[in-house]
Parts: sequence; C-alpha cells; structure tokens
Amino acid sequence: MSVKKDILWRVALVYFGVLVFAAFIAGKLIYIQFAEGSKWQERSSRMTIRDITIEPNRGDIYGAGNRLLATSVPYYEIRMDLRAHGLTDRLFNENIDSLCLALAGLFRDKTAPAYRVELIRARQENRRFHLLQRRVTFDQLKELKKFPLFRLGRNTGGFIYIQNNQRIQPHGNLASRTLGYTTLGESGNIVGIEGAYDNYLRGVAGLKLMQRISGNVWMPLNDRNEVEPRDGMDVVTTIDVDIQDVATNALLRQLMTHNAHHGTAVLMEVSTGEIKAIANLERNSQGGYSETYNYAIGASTEPGSTFKLMSFIAALEDGYIKIADSIDTGNGEIYFFNHRIADARRGGYGKISVQEAFELSSNVATAKIIDRFYKGREREFINRLYRMNLNEKTGIEIRGEASPEIKYPGDPSWSGLSLPMMSIGYEVRMTPLQILTFYNAIANKGKMVKPKFVSALHYNGNIIEEFPTQVLNPSICSPSTLRSARRMLEGVVEAGTAVNLRNANYRIAGKTGTAQIAHEGRGYRLESGISYQASFVGYFPANNPRYSCIVVVNSPSNNVYYGNLVAGPVFREIADKVYATGFDMHEPFFADNSIFADPPFSKSGNRNDLDIVFRYFDVPYNNDTQTSDWVTTTRQESYVELRDRHIPEGSVPNVVDMALMDALYLLENRGLRPEVRGRGKIVSQSLAPGTPSAPGQRIILEMSIN
Repeated sequence: MSVKKDILWRVALVYFGVLVFAAFIAGKLIYIQFAEGSKWQERSSRMTIRDITIEPNRGDIYGAGNRLLATSVPYYEIRMDLRAHGLTDRLFNENIDSLCLALAGLFRDKTAPAYRVELIRARQENRRFHLLQRRVTFDQLKELKKFPLFRLGRNTGGFIYIQNNQRIQPHGNLASRTLGYTTLGESGNIVGIEGAYDNYLRGVAGLKLMQRISGNVWMPLNDRNEVEPRDGMDVVTTIDVDIQDVATNALLRQLMTHNAHHGTAVLMEVSTGEIKAIANLERNSQGGYSETYNYAIGASTEPGSTFKLMSFIAALEDGYIKIADSIDTGNGEIYFFNHRIADARRGGYGKISVQEAFELSSNVATAKIIDRFYKGREREFINRLYRMNLNEKTGIEIRGEASPEIKYPGDPSWSGLSLPMMSIGYEVRMTPLQILTFYNAIANKGKMVKPKFVSALHYNGNIIEEFPTQVLNPSICSPSTLRSARRMLEGVVEAGTAVNLRNANYRIAGKTGTAQIAHEGRGYRLESGISYQASFVGYFPANNPRYSCIVVVNSPSNNVYYGNLVAGPVFREIADKVYATGFDMHEPFFADNSIFADPPFSKSGNRNDLDIVFRYFDVPYNNDTQTSDWVTTTRQESYVELRDRHIPEGSVPNVVDMALMDALYLLENRGLRPEVRGRGKIVSQSLAPGTPSAPGQRIILEMSIN
C-alpha cells in the first residue's frame, strides 16, 4: 500500500468516527428533548419555583371577661422590585425624588438623597427584591401604599410587602410563664398554654408560589396565595387579670421584703377548679424578680406542715382518733431511732387535744399519733393516702407537671423513720398545685376537681368548644371526717398558728407550713445554714368556701421564715381583694327599723369627735352631763354612756382604752415621749395616771394586739 492510500484510509477512519460521535450526540439531544423533556422541565421548575408555607394568624389568648392576655402583632418587611415589568426608565426617573423624600419622612433613618443613591444603584444592579425596611407597622404600611410609584402596585411600581407576626403579652409579666411563649425550634411550642393548646392556636398554613431570582433570593410570583391560610382559634382562659395583678404584686413585695429566692401563689375557684391567678417569681441576676419557671406546676418539694392535714384525715377516716381526744406532747420533743422531732415551742405544749395539736402544728403530736396507730401497718397508712389521689398528678394540660412522690413500704428508700417523717411532711414531695387541689377538695365538700386553666375555644367570636369541670375523686373522705377537717382548718386561723390572718369581715380556714429545704445529696444543712420554705394554703370564706389559695415562698433569708409571717400576708391580701370585689360573697343587707342592734363598742376619746360620729351613725348615747373635753365610754344595754375623764395639768394623763391618735395628742402635749408596742386600743401605760410629768420622760403604751 502506497503512503497516499494509507493517509486517506486514516483520514476516512477519523472522519467516520467523528460522524458516529456527532450522530450519538444528536440522538441523545433528541431523546432528552422529546423522551425526557417533561422530566427535566419539572426538575428545572422545582429549582427555580417553590411553594412557600404561609403561616396563618395565630389565635389570641384571653382571660376571664375577654381581657386580652396574648396576641400576635403584624409587622411587615418592605421590598422593591427595581426591574418590575411596568417600571420604565421614564416612570422611575420622574418619581424617584418624591418617593425618596416620602421614605425619608416616614422612617427618618436616612436622608432623601441617601435613599435616591440606594435605589438608583439597586436599579443599575437589576435587583428584583431589594430590602428597604424591616419591622414596619400596619399604620406605616398604609402610608407606604400611598407613596409615589408604590401606589401603582407591584407590577408597575415594584412595591412588595411581606407580613411577619410577633407574639406579645400586653400585661407584661402577669402569668407570663403560665401563658407560655412561641418558639421556632424543632420541638415546637411546648411552654404553658401556648404549648398545651398549640394545635388550636396555630391554625392551618397556606401556600404561596415563589420564584428564585439572581442572588438566590425568592420572590412571590403573584399577589394571591395558592392556598389561603386558616387562622387559629382563640383560647379563653380562666385567669382574672385584676386578681392576677394583686397576686403578682403581693407576692413580689413579700419576696423583696424577705429577700427570698422564689415564690408562687395560686388562686382556685372551689366548685369549678378554675385557676383565677397564678404567679411565679424568681430572683434574677439583676436582683429583681421575673417569671422564669412555673414553680406552682413543676417544683415538687417536701411540703412540711401543710401535709399534716393529710395525716390527720387518714387517722380520722380510719377511726383511730377524734379531734376531741387528748395527746401528750411532753416537753416538745420525741426521738425515733436517735432522730429528734421537736415542736416550735420550747418546752412543748404538754397535754393537748387533737384539735389543738393541729392548730398549733405540733410535730410531736402528729408523729406520735401516726406512729402509734400505723406502726406495723404502714401499708394501711400509705394506701389511705393513695385513695385520696395524693400519689397522682392532677393531669393538667400544661406540660411540665412534676410527679408527686409518696413512697410505699418496701421501696429502697423506706426506713424506720419514714412513717413519722412522712406524717409531718418530709420524705414526701408534692407541687404547690397538687397540695392546693387537695385542700380545694376539703372546701368543695370532699369532691376533688381537676385544676382548669382554659374554659373555651372561640373562632371569629363564636364558641367552638367549652371545657367542663372534671372530677378526679367524688369523695376523698367521709362527711364526718370532712367536718372535723374543716373545723381544724378554721381553728388554725381563729386560735392557732395563723391567728394573724383573722379578720372581722370573713373567716379564713387553712394551714401554715414551715419546711426545711433538702439539698440534693447534701442534707438540710449547708455551710450557709438551713434554708426554709414557708407556705400557707387554705380557703375562704370558711363557712361557704368560694376560693382556695396557696402561697409558697422559698428561701427567705432575713431570719423570718414561718409560714404565717412570710406566706400568710400574701394569702390575706389576695383574699381581701377577692372578697372586696366579689359582691356575691356578701350577705344581703335589708334595713329593718323594727330591729334594734346592740350599741357598738367605742374607744374613749375626745367628746366632740365622739359626738359627731355617734350622730352620723345614729348611735344612741347620753351626752347631757359631761363637762370635760375628754370622756370614757361604756356600752350599756341600749346606748353608749359617756363619763368625764379629767386630765389634770402637769400630771400624766390616763390614756387607757383610748385610740392611739388621741393618746399621742395628750401625751406629747405634756412633753412626754410615747413608745408604742402593738396595735389596737391602749390597755396599759408604764407611768401611772396622775403622777407628775416631766418633759422628755418616756412612757410605754401597751396595745391590745401584739
């Protein structure tokens, strides 16, 4: 073969190869175009067009009386399509100055020339989704829609706005932890009512078609939505904003007064279980107090003396004791396996009744009663507690309720000390809400109801669903035991450890609690000393209970830690507010002139002042023979008798039975320095009446209530 033929053969082979390769490519192109065209077009569309979820308007949360507690406030993101189809160069140039002037006047963050430079540069860079402003209010949005260019809409003026919602609580810190909050995490909304009723509040999402443009920015394809969102339902809670405000501020003042770590207060309606107020405050790093944790629901601690009611009810129900029985507390201390249990009163109370033992919160009496009748029958005692639902959660919808801990004989932690210690509220754990639920059952004629935070669901103002009261236990004890328990609880306030809560307007029944706080793995005593938890739980009015309440204050650090002094005043302030505003709790008054009331008791004092008061209230009295400016009052069968009280010059006046205001007036006019102890009326004075007085001389006045 010649060289020429060899070259031609090689060229032909290469040419044929190129033809085959070209034919393969052409065939592949035809195959992709016609056989797989729809597939690749769909994939391309998915990469440039996407369905974006549109979040619906979240439902509002209301309190009792339709008071708004939580709502979503709309804010808007303002953007501009500088290459909108109808936005010609002429239209842009004719309106850019006036638009920038309006933007600068509305937002006041840039000058009009600065806005002009920004928008011209964005148009030169062909920006289709240029950001102008975030967090624009609805009122500002209405103004923007009137601006030059923007009033022409999106296709011509390039105006784009995107709505974002922000959750707010108009009443700030009030019940904020119970209301909860919304989150964007994977776990979703789990806190408080926001979390418990999230399925109702969040509504149904919609869909909007978005297109990806240069810069990896997604822009809506059109103004309408492909699927319209459905707004969430409104949740109506049982919380009374006015009472909540009282509870929060009363608790705050006590926490600050006693420099406590945290505290909680809960008010419940007896018959329905509706929670009218729930406050949880904890000291923060700045030294103030805020709602950071729901202690009422999530903190399970040793309750201390408030658990004694459960112990006494168990012994009463099993027929081992009656409240009139006697118990000898000895010198106020008793030992179980070298462990000392003592009463608060040094030297003890001696021999007292079961009623008095409860009223005085005797640790010795309680431990002796339970140990005497249940030693060797520990399961009988624990089973009785279990039958009263004390080992079960309340089952509220809000997440995070801690489990009560009432151990059973045979548990690894059970010991010979367990029975007496449990009887006085140690080696058991309950949350404040669980304790309140039990006391509420006593007020509710033995019926234990589930605490209720939400009463109904609304949509567009219409009731969708109502939540009835749920009964957890129709009868926690027999009627006779219930009567004894209520009598003991009333006695605590009338003659026991909470006598400082007694008042003349209505009766309170309840129990104080002062418990040492156990620290995980370190016992009750630390280098800094013993920490205490003060509590008071009860109900009012005692004769016809309408509301129950618990107050718990943790770690008061100003050397005052008893339940009646730390937690009791918060309870009293809440109860006073509720009673004062709850007119249905007051007995109706019918004036009857045919019925003559006994004349009132009156302190001694100034004759003219008493004359004015008695005349105003139409109180019968005699004022015919008195010549002195100061008188002594004596209540007779049908009138108040006034007798002269002479105040000699230069001598110590007699101020016994007087009001403090009048006594101070007389004593200070004599140059004396009064020192007051207690409150009420004056029952004694340190300087005898009639003795010579010297300027600057001290006189001690003892009042009727210390």
